[in-house]
Amino acid sequence: MISSMTAYARKELNQSWGSASWELRSVNQRYLETYIRLPEQFRSLEPIIRERLRARLTRGKVECNLRFELDPAAQHQELSLNIELAKQILAAGDWIKREYQTGQINPLDVLRWPGVMSSKEQNLDTISQEILALLETAIDEFIAVREREGKALCELITQRLQAITVEVDKIRTWMPQILEWQKERLKSKLEEANIDLDNSRLEQEIVMVAQKIDVAEELDRLMTHVNETYSILKKNEAVGRRLDFMMQEFNRESNTIASKSINADVTASAIELKVLIEQIREQVQNIE
Repeated sequence: MISSMTAYARKELNQSWGSASWELRSVNQRYLETYIRLPEQFRSLEPIIRERLRARLTRGKVECNLRFELDPAAQHQELSLNIELAKQILAAGDWIKREYQTGQINPLDVLRWPGVMSSKEQNLDTISQEILALLETAIDEFIAVREREGKALCELITQRLQAITVEVDKIRTWMPQILEWQKERLKSKLEEANIDLDNSRLEQEIVMVAQKIDVAEELDRLMTHVNETYSILKKNEAVGRRLDFMMQEFNRESNTIASKSINADVTASAIELKVLIEQIREQVQNIE
């Protein structure tokens, strides 16, 4: 299934610590370019995020934004007293006072001693794991959107390929009549110019003219390209570059058909072919 390079997805998570949301958006780009915006406390996650995006995407300019809000209630840091450590400090202070008959212990000074008072901080490692799990969900939805858009693009391209086939069949139908008309036209001009050619020479001239205006090979190659494009559309991988190359081949054949045309109907079909090919090319620019 083909995928579009244009997509948007958003996933949000609400927990006791607060809320987080991922936004993913992308547009067409020849290669994969990732732009990641993170709050300062999660900067260390950037290499992990970039690797996860590259593991699942191959083309497109992708913007990945994380919004994080800590719950005000969770921001309040509850103080905890290390009672055993405080007792040890007080006991040590009493011993010094008894031994040296000096010194006065201030309880507030005991509270300032490292390790006596501590605050429970948010566990960023746990939050980071939850945020990364949310990212995977966001990427899943993002890829699903790209695939749905790709399916729509595939249908549009298929319609144009069917229209190209119709125009090729029209030109095939007209060519015998055109060749016969050109043959009679050549004979008429020779008669008007009073040029008498033997049958052998006349046949050579007719063959040369027929070769100049015959587009059977170009039509065959066009249909080969149509069938190959159908095959590419069925591949379960990134096919944008292959399709882009096929459009170059389509254009080459349609240009040759237009240059060889000596008939208004063939010219009209050649123009229609170029229009259809350009419409496919525009859609192909958005395919991964």
